Amino acid sequence: MTLVHWAFIYQAAGADPGRDSRTVRHEGCRVDLVAVGSHDQAVGEARRLARDGAQLIELCGGFGPVWTARVIEAVDGRVAVGAVGYGAESIERVHAIFS
Repeated sequence: MTLVHWAFIYQAAGADPGRDSRTVRHEGCRVDLVAVGSHDQAVGEARRLARDGAQLIELCGGFGPVWTARVIEAVDGRVAVGAVGYGAESIERVHAIFS
């Protein structure tokens, strides 16, 4: 199987997925960059992406394992879900950004 449609979901303060998301197409591959204003919006957006044919969804590292699990549950095995992770050398800086 060839990857032709994937998505990256990230959170930004005040973001509205209907207004602040973008789609990039390049040589037969579609990438949806989906901005959400809160973690819980990611669950609904993941369901929508799965319905729209996304094969893979990646989550920004700010979602953490709890919200990653909720997205995995929401797509019910129809889509591969991954999450960005940070090494120990970055933990303090990442914590400062998301706290």
